[in-house]
Amino acid sequence: MKNILLIGGSTGIGYELSQKLKKDNNLFISTRDQGKFNDPNIKTHELDLDKEFETDWLPDQLDGFVYLPGTINLRPFKGLKPSVFLDDFNINVMGCVKILQKVLTKIQAAENPSIVMFSTVAVKIGMPFHSSVSSSKGAIEGLTRSLAAEFAPKIRVNSIAPSILDTPLAEKFLNSETKLENSRNRHPLKEIGSPKDISEIVKFLLEDNSKWMTGQIIPFDGGMSSVKTN
Repeated sequence: MKNILLIGGSTGIGYELSQKLKKDNNLFISTRDQGKFNDPNIKTHELDLDKEFETDWLPDQLDGFVYLPGTINLRPFKGLKPSVFLDDFNINVMGCVKILQKVLTKIQAAENPSIVMFSTVAVKIGMPFHSSVSSSKGAIEGLTRSLAAEFAPKIRVNSIAPSILDTPLAEKFLNSETKLENSRNRHPLKEIGSPKDISEIVKFLLEDNSKWMTGQIIPFDGGMSSVKTN
């Protein structure tokens, strides 16, 4: 069984992923809601991005690392204070960097380890009111490619770039039929992405079946970044 570390994981993508992985892997989840999990194959620890990440609860070897915390601050640039950009960067990027540095030796000890991070479709196509989240997620894409080059051939590093997903993080943007319909219509496939579907991609990237993939930014956006239908 592989040892997989999920940073975040009590809701949305992380929780769906934990349910997919727990049968065949040993899961270690750093989360703000430890009570969500009650399974012998899941070990939890409190997540606090403002504190130094503790590693004594982890095994000596980690086969997979997934960083899930993120933000969605969609506001006009004129009204965004620099502190918002810093907060988004700290959660989306620096949280990942600091934890990854703490557990890197454990990842290096594995035979075919995989690191998975998250970007956004807005980095590629440019969308209004996305300046803060796109700035930080753009940094994630740069980090993905840089680490993939630095860690090759030992460690694989990939990111997924989704459009809006039906998760608690995006709830305020999908909390009415009008918002749902408008969001569906912005995508060529006329659907909203689900945690269940995207967790399948993460699972694949953690498995040996993806052992020839690294440095990739994988779109998961209903066709938004590459298809125009009208």
